[in-house]
Amino acid sequence: MEEEEHQQTTIPLLHHRNIRLKTTLLSEISGAVGDLGTFIPIVLTLTLVSHLDLSTTLIFTALYNIATGILFGLPMPVQPMKSIAAVAVSESPHLTPSQIAAAGISTAATLLFLGATGLMSFLYRFIPLPVVRGVQLSQGLSFAFSAIKYIRYNQDFVTSKATTPRSWLGLDGLLVALAAVLFLVLSTGSGDTPVKDEDIAQEGAEEEGGPRSNASLDKRLKVLSAIPAALIVFLFGLVLCFVRDPLIFKDIKFGPSRIHLLKITWEDWKVGFLRAAVPQIPLSVLNSVIAVCKLSGDLFPGGGDLSAAKVSISVGIMNLLGCWFGAMPVCHGAGGLAGQYRFGARSGLSVVFLGIGKLVIGFVFGNSFVRILSQFPIGILGVLLLFAGIELAMASRDMNSKEESFVMLVCAAVSLTGSSAALGFGCGILLFLLLKLRSMECSGFRFSRVGSKSSATYEAGLIP
Repeated sequence: MEEEEHQQTTIPLLHHRNIRLKTTLLSEISGAVGDLGTFIPIVLTLTLVSHLDLSTTLIFTALYNIATGILFGLPMPVQPMKSIAAVAVSESPHLTPSQIAAAGISTAATLLFLGATGLMSFLYRFIPLPVVRGVQLSQGLSFAFSAIKYIRYNQDFVTSKATTPRSWLGLDGLLVALAAVLFLVLSTGSGDTPVKDEDIAQEGAEEEGGPRSNASLDKRLKVLSAIPAALIVFLFGLVLCFVRDPLIFKDIKFGPSRIHLLKITWEDWKVGFLRAAVPQIPLSVLNSVIAVCKLSGDLFPGGGDLSAAKVSISVGIMNLLGCWFGAMPVCHGAGGLAGQYRFGARSGLSVVFLGIGKLVIGFVFGNSFVRILSQFPIGILGVLLLFAGIELAMASRDMNSKEESFVMLVCAAVSLTGSSAALGFGCGILLFLLLKLRSMECSGFRFSRVGSKSSATYEAGLIP
C-alpha cells in the first residue's frame, strides 16, 4: 500500500490525467522532434527574409506547446501558418513583421469566431470523410515532394528556391541523408505500433512444446522500436552544425531579445489580411482543425477524438496573444501530428518536453540561435519531413469503396496541381454531391439505371 502511494506521488507530472506517460520517456522525446522538418525551414526563412524575431517566436511557441500538451493530452503540434509564411517570403515586396502579425491575428480571429459559435463543429460533422482524406493526402504528398527536394538539391531559403544538385559527399551530402533514411527505416519500420511485452510473453508461452513462433522476432522489433530514432538523427544534425562551421561558437550571444509590442498600422492590416490571411484561412480550417481532428481519431481510437471547436479556439487564442509581440503565426497541423506520432509520441508529455527545449533555447541563445540553424543539414530536415508527409498521406488508406477513393483522389489532385487546399476541397464537395445526386431516387421522375439500386446510398447523408 505504501509502495502504491509512493509511486503516485513521486512524479505527479507523469500522472496528470491529460499528459500521462503512455510509452517510454525516450520514445516521447523522440516523437517531439518529429515535426521539426517543417518547423525549422519555415522559421529560418522568415528570420532571414522577413526579420522575424526568433527568440520571441521560440518562447511563445514553447508556451503554446506546453499549454496544448496539457490541455489536449495528445502530441498536438504547433506549426507555422504555411500560407502566410509562403506569401511573406515569396511575393514582392516581402511582408514586414507587422504585416505578418496582422495576417496571423486576422486568421486567428476568424478561427476563434468559428470555434466559439459552433460553426466549426458543424463543418466538422458534415464534411464528407473522402474530402477530408483528399486534403490529408495532398498535404502529405506535398510535404513528401518538398522533402525530396531538400534531400536532392541545395536550398536557398532567402529566395525559397532549390539551387544546385546536392553532392554525394560532405557533411550535408546525399550519403548523410540516405544513411539517416536507412537508420529510421530499420529502427521504426513502417511506423507500426511497437510490440508489447505481453504479446512477446504470450507468443513465448505458445512456443513451448510446439513449433517455433515469432517471439524472437518480436523481441528484436521491440528493441529496435525502443530506439529514439528521430531524436538521434536530430542531435546528429546539431553536432554537424558545429563541425561544418566551428566559428559558430564565437557568434553565439547569450540571453533572449527584448520582447516588445508591435505597432500595426491600418496599411499593415489591409496588406496582411488581403495578401496573406485570405489564402491562409481556408487552409487553417481544413488542415489545422478538421484534418487534425480526423487524424487524431485515427491514431488514438477510443480517446483521441478532438473537439473541432476546442482546436479552433486554441489556434485563435495562441495567435491573438503572441502575434502582437512579433511571434510567428502558428496553427495545429495534421502533418505535425502525423510526424510526431510516426517517431513515437503518444501523449501530451511529448510536446511538453519540446516546449521546455524551445524555452531553454529561446532564453539562453536568443536570436543567435539562427546562426546554428543556418548550418543545420537540410538533407536531414528533408528526411524528417519525408517520414512525416508519408505518415499523413497514409491516413487516406481507409477508403472502402471506389466512389470514396474517386472523390479523395480528385480532391488531392486538384489541391496539388492548383496549390490550393481550398480549391481541392471545393471540387471534392461538388463531386461528392454530384455522385449522391446521381444515385438519388426522386419521386415523380424515373431515371434509367443499371440494376436495382436502393436509396440507402443517399440516406447515409453527408456524414461519412
